[in-house]
Amino acid sequence: MNELLTLGTATVYEASKRDCVLPHRLRPVWAGAAVVGPALPVSTAAGDNLPLHRAVEEAMPGEVLVVDGQDAPHGYWGEVLTVAAQRRGVAGLVIDGGVRDIERIGELRFPVFSSSVAVPGTVKSDPGTVGERITLGRVAVRRGDIVVADADGVIVLDPQWIDSVLPAARARQATEADHLERIRRGELTMDIYGLRALGKGR
Repeated sequence: MNELLTLGTATVYEASKRDCVLPHRLRPVWAGAAVVGPALPVSTAAGDNLPLHRAVEEAMPGEVLVVDGQDAPHGYWGEVLTVAAQRRGVAGLVIDGGVRDIERIGELRFPVFSSSVAVPGTVKSDPGTVGERITLGRVAVRRGDIVVADADGVIVLDPQWIDSVLPAARARQATEADHLERIRRGELTMDIYGLRALGKGR
């Protein structure tokens, strides 16, 4: 799976030819954050982080928590849950909701992607769901789906796609490397991509 991260979300997304990108508001909370691993979906009521505590307990090593937090501006996650997650072997967090303590999260090098940074805390009353299918944007996320997240965004792949997506992504990367070399030699993108006729307008 690490090769997916090396190839990058943009290349893998384009190669997949599927609608597998999560909402663009999900951004890394520290520069250089990146993660790949099987998803553990979590859903929670707005402003309630009890399901996240449950998920840390129930997660298998290497899983990435993918949380539907209703895009609510609450600090669902901070240093305490980060340390707990690392102790349990959780690979990272993707949350449509807020997080806080981001400097400490960055120092701990724990990959977190969130829709906001938010100071207000949460309650702990609704158990939510852990391990059941959720939907973020137009993308369904099931336990075991492959999460790939880097500076460009977050994508989720059905494991059954990997055998076809990887060769396509490698080919796309090779083509792009060739294009970059041609550009460095002085060729123009209008010619490389065959855009000359299109660029003339009507």
